[in-house]
Amino acid sequence: MIRILIADDHTVVRQGIKEILADYADMAVTGEAATGIEVMQRIREQMFDILILDMSMPGRCGIELIKQIKTEKPTLPILIFSMHEELQYAVRSLKAGASGYLIKNSEPNDLAAAIHKLMAGGHYFSPAVAEKLAEDALAPKPGLPHERLTDREFQIFESLVKGKTVTAIAGDLCLSVKTVSTHHHNILEKMGIANRAELVRYALEYKLEGLDVGF
Repeated sequence: MIRILIADDHTVVRQGIKEILADYADMAVTGEAATGIEVMQRIREQMFDILILDMSMPGRCGIELIKQIKTEKPTLPILIFSMHEELQYAVRSLKAGASGYLIKNSEPNDLAAAIHKLMAGGHYFSPAVAEKLAEDALAPKPGLPHERLTDREFQIFESLVKGKTVTAIAGDLCLSVKTVSTHHHNILEKMGIANRAELVRYALEYKLEGLDVGF
């Protein structure tokens, strides 16, 4: 029996995943989490064979959470279940230690296929992500400015584009305002951008669709 932990801050999404997996006799959802803190609590308390993880949850999430999980549970396969089709999200999550990346608008049977693939020791990508990865490999192009950012800088870049203040970002990430301000400066410098408004325009131009841009 494959023991599955579902991590998503939306109850309806967790319920939907459970209903899909209920049709498979070899799978059982044995844990749920709605925040990064709860994810860490669950994997410390119970044994799971696979984690289905949303990239965006309250508290620690995304790349940082993947890295923390792999530090404590290095053999636990992580399947990212995300709304983001942007290649950058998939690449960064895989580099951080995830074994698969599935878009939330995928077909229900894709989820079971991804779980079986990961349990067999393989990797799984949704068709949209796989196509983009192939295109990127076959037709390499100069790196885009946002691809030069570190994982932490990219996380702060996301928050800035969503309209969060430096103070709010510091609170979200448990960092000092000075540290976030330094990252903000480095982001603008690395990307050759003058201000937050240009960051928003950049996100729109390159269709970083998961960022919900705004001022």
